[in-house]
Amino acid sequence: MTSEWPPPEPGSSAAPGRKSRPEKKVEITDPKAIRALAHAARLEVISELYSTQASRTATELAQQTGLTPSAMSYHLRALQKWGIVVAAEASADARERRWKAAGTDFAINSGGAVAGPDFAVIDIELDAFRRRASAYARVRDEQRRRGEDADPPSAVLLASNLLYLTADQRAELTEKVFELLRGYELEDPSRIPPGAERIATMWSMIPDDRTLPGSRQSQP
Repeated sequence: MTSEWPPPEPGSSAAPGRKSRPEKKVEITDPKAIRALAHAARLEVISELYSTQASRTATELAQQTGLTPSAMSYHLRALQKWGIVVAAEASADARERRWKAAGTDFAINSGGAVAGPDFAVIDIELDAFRRRASAYARVRDEQRRRGEDADPPSAVLLASNLLYLTADQRAELTEKVFELLRGYELEDPSRIPPGAERIATMWSMIPDDRTLPGSRQSQP
């Protein structure tokens, strides 16, 4: 899922490992729809359904988010209203409705509006990242206390860089990053390779308008 800078349309040559299914990007521009996404459970649902491209029931998603199935059904209907999720084919027993992503990629684009509602979405995404990091740290600590081998510190990566980029360079960098990520997507999300671990990734780019003393732009 992206905000402000949607991923570019795939080019004619796909990277190795690129999923072979047709691309269908769902882009949200309506401020009311963006505001409706400012909820942790709804963002979790979007991340799960769009990343895995698999169908889930309200009960399955509720277990993942800590909500009740009825509360999750409410959120799913709200996402359906804005065309973000759709009903999937019923399972063999057809005891509970299944839901799936309405497309293959999802983007939030507020058109650069100042203090747009997408900033609330970004804040929730950052909170989700903190929760993932804290949960992983607790698991590692428990493994150490039991004397088990824990993943090396390099299993978690957080890097920050300051760059000076023109508008064209920002667009170019965004395209390159998303093309690189697409190269690691599964051809078939339902078939996970042996030894593969579910990894959450986050990439961001935001203007840093803090000007240090003595810094100046070159004159043309």
